Amino acid sequence: MNILGISAYYHDAAACLVMSGEIVAAGQEERFNRKKHCASFPVQAIKYCLSQANLQISDIDYVVFYDKPFLKFERLFETYLAFAPRGFQSFLTSLPVWLKDKLFQKKMIIDELSEHLGKEVDWAAKLLFSEHHLSHAASAFFPSPFEEAAVLTMDGVGEWTTTSLAIGKGNQLQVHKEIKFPHSLGLLYSAFTYYTGFKVNSGEYKVMGLAPYGEPKYVDLIKEHLIEIRDDGSFHLNMDYFSYCTDLRMTNKKFDQLFGGPPRKEGDALTQREMDLAASVQAITEEVVIKLAQGIRKETGLKNLCLAGGVALNCVANGKLLGLKVFDHIWVQPASGDSGGAIGAALAVSHMMLQQERKVAATDGMKGAYLGPEYTSEDTVNRLSKAGAVFDLLSDDELFEVTAQALADGKAVGWHQGRMEFGPRALGGRSIIADPRSPTVQKQLNLKVKYRESFRPFAPSVLSEDVSDWFQIDADSPYMLMVAEVAKDKQLVMPESAKSLFGIDKLNVPRSEIPAVTHVDYSARIQTVHQETNPRYHRLISAFKAKTGCPVLVNTSFNVRGEPIVCTPEDAFHCFMGTEIEVLVVGNCVLKKELQNPALLLDYKGKYELD
Repeated sequence: MNILGISAYYHDAAACLVMSGEIVAAGQEERFNRKKHCASFPVQAIKYCLSQANLQISDIDYVVFYDKPFLKFERLFETYLAFAPRGFQSFLTSLPVWLKDKLFQKKMIIDELSEHLGKEVDWAAKLLFSEHHLSHAASAFFPSPFEEAAVLTMDGVGEWTTTSLAIGKGNQLQVHKEIKFPHSLGLLYSAFTYYTGFKVNSGEYKVMGLAPYGEPKYVDLIKEHLIEIRDDGSFHLNMDYFSYCTDLRMTNKKFDQLFGGPPRKEGDALTQREMDLAASVQAITEEVVIKLAQGIRKETGLKNLCLAGGVALNCVANGKLLGLKVFDHIWVQPASGDSGGAIGAALAVSHMMLQQERKVAATDGMKGAYLGPEYTSEDTVNRLSKAGAVFDLLSDDELFEVTAQALADGKAVGWHQGRMEFGPRALGGRSIIADPRSPTVQKQLNLKVKYRESFRPFAPSVLSEDVSDWFQIDADSPYMLMVAEVAKDKQLVMPESAKSLFGIDKLNVPRSEIPAVTHVDYSARIQTVHQETNPRYHRLISAFKAKTGCPVLVNTSFNVRGEPIVCTPEDAFHCFMGTEIEVLVVGNCVLKKELQNPALLLDYKGKYELD
């Protein structure tokens, strides 16, 4: 059976192809049409999935959408009734959109499938719908390396559910508990994202990165006024302080009064208040996640935990949960947001409805998240030549020697290899990489390559066999979803003068032997690199280790702020020519900036809308 899963119409539209219970291909629409967080019907992602598997349209047995639009409309209507007359104007504004488009989403999907994939197919007979949190849970459990596990999903909101507990066993998944809208950990975090001046649904990771610069001084205030956290991790929000049920804003004037002023305007300078607010909501999030996990372990007795939903991308909370050893093993879906719903929807139909066999992989069923397109050497050469690139075509031995030396010489390298990653993280397929030992790389990459805020941290890619020598973690973290401290013997003693610094002033003080990937609290968002899933990236880091003694590289996504991660060799070349990346490696083609045609240089600083 060939199952096509799709997510769309909210944000991060995506498609996934599952064949006989195996994930074969997956892609986010933004990577193909170059529109960040694209929500439109994922036409190009679907076509990629079919081409990857050499399938015709007629070979698709079912198409499954990742949530149920009618239930979402029910929530909108019932929320208005519950809060009336507040929010009447917001309701009047959104109702026509729902009536015109979203309420009739089944017809919309059928029309899109017919227009782009073929009118001769009876799409109505093939189209199915999954529930939003079931899709998240299925994306977490079915690809996991566990025969049996507890499954915790947490996000803003699906149809009604914001948090769910399910139990997976074999090819079955049963939801046991749910927390319903408007009580949502994801929306609480998004409220603080909005209040600190970042964009909801894209800036939450900035709040997480900003948190270590602050002190959690507002935790007691948040607990007293905004959220009641119970012993088992369940929670209740005080809606007197939030506007998202009745307005297009997240917070209201009462929230402003509680925290001493209006929200920060986007683009305004960050103050200590924003840093302390970020630290405080991060601490609250960690407390809820840990208590939920402890309650689940106590209730179910299960030793394995799977996580998905947008909150599961909070790698700091994940790392603390791992360190506490509440569960013996934790597996997090690398595409935990809505894009991963396409995977879960397809797997739910494959295993739960069609009863197809689930094969539990020794690592997991996500194949390192390398599920996107790849390009042959001949195709790469042709594409780069047509783009006007000047390059050398090297053997593998030459390639790894030259690239490792460029990194050791302090150069920023664009690295485009193999299949593109699925999910928000670059994992050595479409990455910008650099030497982590440099005390200036973090700031230079942010300001001269990524064109983003200077406070944002970078992640280390480390050989899996060396991870415990460099970081305080004794588990694999292949998807960059666990945070842990740098190993004590690699940390640097802070001078007395630096201990009293506040906020962004902490940024310029090296804290370890690998300062470019060490955050101000000594933490790092770790990616363990495995020879089995990415042999070329593993070989490059090994070559760098042979030269420097360091088995770690800086790894950040190959894009600038506001741009989707690059997909094609042309995307990589254009980003290379629009930034201060000095070397580009695409397959076996090596490009040096100084040898390129100056007429092809681009200005990427203002090319994309800021995220």
